[in-house]
Amino acid sequence: MTTTYTEHYQRADGRALRMTFAEPEGSVRGGLVVLHEAEGVTDGVRLLVSSLAGEGWLAVAPHIYELRGRLTGEDVLAATDITLAWLVDRGVQADLLGVVGFDLGGTAALVVASSRKLGAAVSVGGQGISTPVSEELPALVDIAGRLTSPWLGIYGDDGGEVGEAEVERLREVAAAAPVPTNVVRYPGANHRFDADPDAAEEAWQRTLDWFDAYLR
Repeated sequence: MTTTYTEHYQRADGRALRMTFAEPEGSVRGGLVVLHEAEGVTDGVRLLVSSLAGEGWLAVAPHIYELRGRLTGEDVLAATDITLAWLVDRGVQADLLGVVGFDLGGTAALVVASSRKLGAAVSVGGQGISTPVSEELPALVDIAGRLTSPWLGIYGDDGGEVGEAEVERLREVAAAAPVPTNVVRYPGANHRFDADPDAAEEAWQRTLDWFDAYLR
């Protein structure tokens, strides 16, 4: 398992943020911003960061809540911009940058993918498709048609967090965006993909394949 580290990063313009990251043992294939779930940078997020590094990616999770204590669209974009600068400072080329998020981080990843031009983006789960999860985040169907980064959405049908019709509507809206998009549904999986190991393994492989296809 690749070790994770946490450091405080400050840009020349004064903006600063804490980052939890892991580096691959060999050459770096690219850089991935990992957007955390509702509970912040948890052990699960650290495991994801470590696992991505094990696949050759310089993976880093910004501690977004440290900006203002909540997850707003403005804070997600600000934290992502700071983190992208951190990755560039580490030598990652701009066309090899991507973003990924699980659960609420999946919602945030689509917000980023519709506002920033990155090489690739992946959302695994995430509510707020038709109705915003808060007053400070948009409904995803309102922004998916403006995607500016190739985006993959992976959703589980079980658990009731996200409705099947909602996901299909998101698929339809995203398909009109001027970038490649794909939406995959798993009938036996919930939004965290911890109820169906086979679906979880396949979703993980789809995530890696998406980054392989567009970050090269």
